[in-house]
Amino acid sequence: MSSVNKKEIEKFSNMADEWWDPHGKFKPLHKFNPIRIKYIKENIIRQFKIKNKNKPLSGINILDIGCGGGLLSEPMCRLGANVTGIDASTKNVKISKLHAKKDNLKINYICSSPEKLKISKKFDVILNMEIVEHVEDISFFLKSCSKLLNKNGLMFVATINKTLKSYVFAIVGAEYVLRWLPIGTHDWEKFVKPEELKEILSKNNLFLKKLDGMHFNIIKDEWSITNDLSVNYIAKFLKN
Repeated sequence: MSSVNKKEIEKFSNMADEWWDPHGKFKPLHKFNPIRIKYIKENIIRQFKIKNKNKPLSGINILDIGCGGGLLSEPMCRLGANVTGIDASTKNVKISKLHAKKDNLKINYICSSPEKLKISKKFDVILNMEIVEHVEDISFFLKSCSKLLNKNGLMFVATINKTLKSYVFAIVGAEYVLRWLPIGTHDWEKFVKPEELKEILSKNNLFLKKLDGMHFNIIKDEWSITNDLSVNYIAKFLKN
C-alpha cells in the first residue's frame, strides 16, 4: 500500500524548478512561510521548554514530510533543529539538496514517502504542511507518519477545510480569478475537515492540542492567525 498519489507527484515535479522563485508558481507558499515558521517555532519552544534564544530549536529532531524544495526545512535548520526532509518527488529532493548545499545547510533530504522511510530514529516533531490534501489515502498516510513520531512529540498539520467558502476562495479565487496558483493545484474533494483529521489521528494516539485558522489579508498582503477555520487552518497534535 502507498500513500503516494502519482498524479500529484507529477504535477509538483513539473513545477520543481520554481520552488525558490518568490514570484513564481510557489509565490503563495513564500507569502505563507513567515506565519508558518513563527507558529511552529513558538509551539515547539513551549512544548519542549527551550531557553536557548540564539538557536531555539537546537537539539530538536524534525521530519518535514512533503518538503518540496525545502521552504520549511531550511528555516528550521537555521533555527538549530536537526532536519530530515522527505518528498516522493526525486526532482523536488534534487532541488532541495542543491539549494541547501549552496547555503551550506546540513539537511538530510531523502526521496521517500513516510511508509517507505528507512530510518532507525524517531522524531520529536513532524511537519505535515499543505500535504494531506494531496495524498492518496489520508488515513494510511497519517498512520504511517505517527509511527515516526516520539512519545510526547508534536505533529503539525496545515491544510484546507472542506467548506463552500474554501471552494470559493481556495479554488475559484486562488486558481481561476487571482491566478495565485496553477489551475488544478487543488481538488476540493480531497480537502479535510478538522473533525476528520482529529478522528484519524486520535486512533494513532495523537490528540489535538491547538487549532487555529489562517487568513490572508489582501490589503496588507500578509497572512495572520485567526479563529476562522473555514478555509486554511493549522493544527497541533501531541502523541501520547
